[in-house]
Amino acid sequence: MTLDLTTGAGARRSPPGSITAGRFVLRPLRKSDAGLCTLYAGDRRVAEATRSIPHPLPPGAVEAFIARATAAEAQEVVWVMDGAAAGLSELLGVISLKPMDRGQSEIGYWVAPALWNTGIATEAVRALIAANPLGNRTIFAEVFQDNAGSAKVLTNQGFQYLGDAETFSVARGARVPTWTYLRKLD
Repeated sequence: MTLDLTTGAGARRSPPGSITAGRFVLRPLRKSDAGLCTLYAGDRRVAEATRSIPHPLPPGAVEAFIARATAAEAQEVVWVMDGAAAGLSELLGVISLKPMDRGQSEIGYWVAPALWNTGIATEAVRALIAANPLGNRTIFAEVFQDNAGSAKVLTNQGFQYLGDAETFSVARGARVPTWTYLRKLD
C-alpha cells in the first residue's frame, strides 16, 4: 500500500511498506487482517481503552475501518504489528499516526490482551519513532488515566506529560479523564 500524505510544507511523503520493530514488523493494514482485528478489537478491554472502538463491536465495523485506513484519502496511517516471521501471531496489535499540521501527528495503538505487559507496545512505539515515516517534528499522545500501562510505554519512549484533559469513549459511553503527552523529534 502506498499512501501519500501532504505535510505542512506541501511536500508529499509515502510511508514505508514495513518497519522492523524488534520481535515483529509494522506493516500496512490489509483486508485479510479483518478476522484477527475483529477478535481483538471486539474484546471489551481493548475497546474501553480507546476513544473510537464501540463495544459490542457491530458487524462490518472492522471492514469499514480497514476500508477507511487503506483508502487513498485516509486521514491516518495504520500499521499492523505482525509477528508471523518470529512465530508469533500475524496480528499482535495496531499502531497509527494521524497527521496534524506543522509536522505533527498523534500516535495511537492497541495490543491484543493476551500480549499485554510483554513489551509489544513499547517495541512498536520505539520503532515508529525511530523510523519517523511521516517526517514529524512532534508526536502527541493521549491515554485514559486508568491505563497506567500505556502511560508508562509513552514515558519510557521519551514522551513528556503535558496535562490532563478528557475525551469521549464510545465503548464506555462516557467522557473519560486523559493524560496528554508530547514527544519532540527534532
